[in-house]
Amino acid sequence: MQRIRSGTAIATLTALTLGLATAGANAASSNKNLVLIQGTKADNFYVTMGCGAEAEAKKLGYKISVQGPTDFSPSEQIPIVHSVTASKPAAVLIAPTDEHALIAPMQAMKSAGIKVIQVDTHVSNTSIASASISSNNTKGGADAADALAKLIHDKGSVVVMNEQAGVSTTEARIAGFDKEIKKYKNIKVLPTQYTGDSPTPAAQKINALYAANPNLSGVFATNVLVAEGVDTGLKQTGAAGKVKIVGYDADPEQVADLKKGIVQALVAQQPYQEGVDGVEQAVNAINGKKTQSILTSLAVLTLSNLKADSRYIYKSSC
Repeated sequence: MQRIRSGTAIATLTALTLGLATAGANAASSNKNLVLIQGTKADNFYVTMGCGAEAEAKKLGYKISVQGPTDFSPSEQIPIVHSVTASKPAAVLIAPTDEHALIAPMQAMKSAGIKVIQVDTHVSNTSIASASISSNNTKGGADAADALAKLIHDKGSVVVMNEQAGVSTTEARIAGFDKEIKKYKNIKVLPTQYTGDSPTPAAQKINALYAANPNLSGVFATNVLVAEGVDTGLKQTGAAGKVKIVGYDADPEQVADLKKGIVQALVAQQPYQEGVDGVEQAVNAINGKKTQSILTSLAVLTLSNLKADSRYIYKSSC
């Protein structure tokens, strides 16, 4: 049997290894399919994010499917994750609806060879996603506290209206709000109210709370659908304008309420940019390039700066 010199063997094995790696990379880069799984398709924050993702995907030569549950709910989102995993796109942008319940479905997605990018929200397991894109939610909560304190002249009682426990973004907003509001010694914070991610129960909750606390001075609503419900509820009670509202997000309806004086300030994110950044990081991950997590900017919108900061207003369609 002919012997192969060790140097030749090593060179041959190295070439073979490089060839297989190149073939694998080429196979990955030839898959041009991306998916954005929204937290809920009912929220214009995610509609706007989808617009950004679609524009960037087209620019980079990729196709993207945008889909999401009707409600911001793990039980509705998880079947979508399983279905998307079975379709084997190159990468998925996902806004997980629970820090813990989405870990296993997202890990299965990663194990299937799909690159995972988190947008807006995240799970507690930091090893799954190649990158995470969001705004600085802790700072946003602190900004809301400062804005609300100013509106009520640093005194009175306030309440936080939140969707549900276990959502990374709103938990961070509450943490930022609670820490910052403690600086204002004459402001009393009532127990946080949980409404689900829907305007109707939020309206019912604020109505009941106001009936029990007629001297309520202010409300911090932690996301767009909760804020819409708070606006509606206080309009129904006749307390709109009397009870100051700082909402999170800049949905067109919220902006309309800001112009009417029902809402006094909105902490606005940049969901369009999150969609753009998410696609960019997904494509980097697909092509074996370095990825990075990104914090997008925030703005506190009021009547005085609404025109100048109009880029922060969300879209109801692309």
